[in-house]
Formats: sequence, C-alpha cells, structure tokens
Amino acid sequence: MPNLQKLIKTAVDKHGSQAKLATAMGCSQQQIAYLLKASSITAEMAMKVDEATDGTVSRHDLRPDIFGPAPQPNEGQAA
Repeated sequence: MPNLQKLIKTAVDKHGSQAKLATAMGCSQQQIAYLLKASSITAEMAMKVDEATDGTVSRHDLRPDIFGPAPQPNEGQAA
C-alpha cells in the first residue's frame, strides 16, 4: 500500500499545487503541507481528499482501517 505522503502528493499533482488542492478540499494550504509530512490522516480529511480527486486518491487507500479495502468492480459487468 502506498504511504500517505505519496498519496497526498498524487492529489497535489492532480490539482497542480497545494493551494489548488486546499481550495478544492475547503482547507488551508498549510493543512496540505502538514499532510505531506504526516504519518496519519483523519477520516474526515480522507473523505475530502477522495472527493477533491474524484476518487483518484481514495479514502479506502488513505484509511483502510476505517473504510476497508477499495471496492472491486464486478467481473463480467460493463464499466
């Protein structure tokens, strides 16, 4: 499983900057900078990252202890 810093960096890269990700998440740029160094993330922040990245960085990846593993698409169904 990728670590938190790599996942947050992916979210930052998707938006182009810490400030733009922060705006999408409704928090400060300083909070994003903190997350890039943190060892854990709250469930609330994980949901905000998930929403801001349209699931590219999933809450399931950020907090599998709370949200469980990411759902797998059913085989045989059209995506």
